[in-house]
Amino acid sequence: MIFCYGGEEHEAFQSKKISESTDLKSEWYAESILQKYFRLEERASGPFCVIYDENAIYDLVTRGMNEISSFAEIYVSDSFQKIQTVRPVAASVGVRLKSDLLEVDFGLDGLMNSDLVDILHSYRQAKKYHRLKDGSFVSLENDSLSKLSELADGLNLREKDISKGKAVVPKYRALYLDELIRQGDEIKYERNGEFRKIIRDMKDVSDSDFQVPPELNPVLRNYQKTGYRWLRTLSAYGFGGILADDMGLGKTIQVLALLLAQKEESEERNPSLVVCPSSLVLNWESEANRFTPGLNVTAVAGTSAQRSELLQNAAKADLLITSYDTLKRDAENFRKLKFEYEIIDEAQYIKNYGTQNAKAVKSIKSRVRIALTGTPVENSLAELWSIYDYLMPGYLYSYGAFRRKLEIPIVRGKDSGAADKLRKLVRPFLLRRLKKDVLRELPDKTETVCYAEMQDEQKKLYWANAAMTKKRLTQELKEGEPGKDKILILSMLTKLRQICCDPALVYENYESGSAKLELCMELIEDSVNAGHRLLLFSQFTSMLQIIEQKLQNAGIGYFKLTGATDSSERLMLVNSFNVGSTPVFLISLKAGGTGLNLTGADVVIHYDPWWNISAQNQATDRVYRIGQKNNVQVYKLIAKNTIEEKILEMQQDKAELADEIIQKGDNVLAKMSKQEILNLFE
Repeated sequence: MIFCYGGEEHEAFQSKKISESTDLKSEWYAESILQKYFRLEERASGPFCVIYDENAIYDLVTRGMNEISSFAEIYVSDSFQKIQTVRPVAASVGVRLKSDLLEVDFGLDGLMNSDLVDILHSYRQAKKYHRLKDGSFVSLENDSLSKLSELADGLNLREKDISKGKAVVPKYRALYLDELIRQGDEIKYERNGEFRKIIRDMKDVSDSDFQVPPELNPVLRNYQKTGYRWLRTLSAYGFGGILADDMGLGKTIQVLALLLAQKEESEERNPSLVVCPSSLVLNWESEANRFTPGLNVTAVAGTSAQRSELLQNAAKADLLITSYDTLKRDAENFRKLKFEYEIIDEAQYIKNYGTQNAKAVKSIKSRVRIALTGTPVENSLAELWSIYDYLMPGYLYSYGAFRRKLEIPIVRGKDSGAADKLRKLVRPFLLRRLKKDVLRELPDKTETVCYAEMQDEQKKLYWANAAMTKKRLTQELKEGEPGKDKILILSMLTKLRQICCDPALVYENYESGSAKLELCMELIEDSVNAGHRLLLFSQFTSMLQIIEQKLQNAGIGYFKLTGATDSSERLMLVNSFNVGSTPVFLISLKAGGTGLNLTGADVVIHYDPWWNISAQNQATDRVYRIGQKNNVQVYKLIAKNTIEEKILEMQQDKAELADEIIQKGDNVLAKMSKQEILNLFE
């Protein structure tokens, strides 16, 4: 740079020649601007401005030239003159539904598709620009590239698809694609009529043309009719879905309406299959006979020979009902059949994707798959992946990709962008309604945590065991990872929890009493004397035996249901309790957490907390469901200043994880860090 004062000139960055015409302030300003864009080097001829860095060249081309031209005349070489800058580019996306697949075209206006892979790579590295092969710069600071990058990632596109600007993806990507693109104002978006119809039909099922079977029209509530139409819409397009209504909202009858409509409106003769826990097989058969007597229903149970004969005659049935255990045993025979619908009830039974339960249901051939559960996520997002892998394999990618792209960023990194992406993917195929939103007439439910203060001998035993357990766990966890010693850790923690309930569960000759048992009996006696009827849940059947003896001594009538109770007796006990006057029903948590309608009670006592709150909520919902006329009181009994209080905190954490993804556990120890396990003893 040369400073010119009429006929007087001198070079920049040299010693200043002071004269009357010299404007030192302006010279210093000009030199400071140059040094923003160039590096000053000392050479034999004097100071020299050089520029080697590509970022500096971009800054010079996009901003520096304008800034320098405000005080200087600029002369550039032919090679520099050729450097162009492309303004922020607009993306365009076109989608067509064709032969049950989506054909997607995409690109950046004014640029070759062959450059798209490299441009997106630069964008994902958070660069401000991308330099093309001809030396030109493309600005990456715009919204359309963000959406195009998310589109390529969300559709799991290969590089060769991106470079062509064309891809063919499964039809089930339609709603995710539509929601994503609609959020990008700078994207030009074109869709054909068939694609728009899918979006309209899936977004507003309440006004669809699917009619409820006449015999069920007066029975179904309005929200259940909406659920039925949602299932019919999924079926029409061959999509799978999760009906995740809150417990007690009638998921069973919505599915039965779907199956009845299938029989009445279609000539297809393939039967449908319901897979459920063993304890619910008779419930399903009973509900089908009650609400849809027009369906020919077969419960696949009995001896191996009997089950084999039933399956040989499967074509005569409209609906087969079997258990997860039976399906595993008879998987080979079931795989020979073709089903219209495969419906899995209590879908959390396949939350671990590597189990035989999960493998068995995923091996069945059916046109449409449906999952029913009130708890799609109990402990981890991997459970949600397993259910979607059953519904539509590949929809949430492979598990490795799901874990890398979504689960780890959400759980460990608290990545709101990843959580939003998962919500976009999950939401179209998951219908969840809560009691408080759809059952305005349902009475109030009050939850109360009741603390029992351990005294004397029980307190000494607890803290002695807690100190010993913490010491041993600290040693065990020094070298191993949490989960490897899961059985040992679980047994230690279970012992502490049993002492909270009653040390007699651990020590055979213990006779000094239990603070929680005393509190429990007070609640039972007060409730019974006030005319209430109650359910009492515990995960320890041995604890139920102790409470049973206390009830006998107090002259209070009761029923008891555990995992050892036969299915037919289970149904008889439920009916007897609902129509009778026996005031107390003792139930083991796992045996009675699902498939029971016990609206004859209006008080629920959870004697001990379980690791995830979903199991307890399911148990509570045996009472708080359609048909309940009375306000419901729920008591949670907690031994104060013990591991049970920590479990309450963990329950809340798991509930928040589920709400984050699903909104608007047995394996929990394996998911905990060393410090989280040790914190249980603080």
